Amino acid sequence: MTLQEYWRIIRKRGWIIVLTLVLSAIAAFAISYAQRELYQATVEVSTVPARPDWGLGNTAKDLMRNFTANLKTPEVAARVIARQQLDKNPYDLLANTQIEPDSSTFTIKIQVRDPDGEVAKLAALGFADEFYEERTAYYAQLDKSDRIEVKIRSRDIGYEQMQPKPKLNAVAGGVLGFLVGIGIVLLLTWVEADHLRTPAAIERSLSVPVLGAIPRTSAGKESAEVAAQPGGIGAPKTA
Repeated sequence: MTLQEYWRIIRKRGWIIVLTLVLSAIAAFAISYAQRELYQATVEVSTVPARPDWGLGNTAKDLMRNFTANLKTPEVAARVIARQQLDKNPYDLLANTQIEPDSSTFTIKIQVRDPDGEVAKLAALGFADEFYEERTAYYAQLDKSDRIEVKIRSRDIGYEQMQPKPKLNAVAGGVLGFLVGIGIVLLLTWVEADHLRTPAAIERSLSVPVLGAIPRTSAGKESAEVAAQPGGIGAPKTA
């Protein structure tokens, strides 16, 4: 397609792209604005082997999955609620808690989401304290060289708002609407691709030059003009 044809398509159907972009952005903004507030607090716990030993390092990596599984239990959640004096249900707390091990850095990331940012922060620190105290008590019975040193990287944590984010979602909705609009325009262009509407399209399709074109006039109007001329076809005969 030539640049002229692209420009013709944009002039003809560009409004579809603009309309889908605007409607999608407005819809995303409205839906996001109606969401309830939700905050997330994150704390990281380090689980580094006491000595740089290959075998102990691999053991620590394997144990991290076990540490994570043991933290994500109703019993631990209940102790966290009691420790931090939270008005929560253990199962609801677990449903909003994400615990992920990262063997590349020997860290366990604990993330808690809650409509109250302070509650999310207290809950995340509660899980970290439970893990730290349980592991410290266990490794105190072992030789120091065989321990895995557990420590909370930082207790000075905050929280961030996860939702609503109407402006960000409006931008994302606008981008999606823009892509959908382009798809609609391409579909409509493909549907009418077999119609030869311009001399350039005819020359490109048939590989022959266009020598002339019929003007866009109605047959009925032409016949009326011819009939009205004196002596023309269809004119009344005079004696």
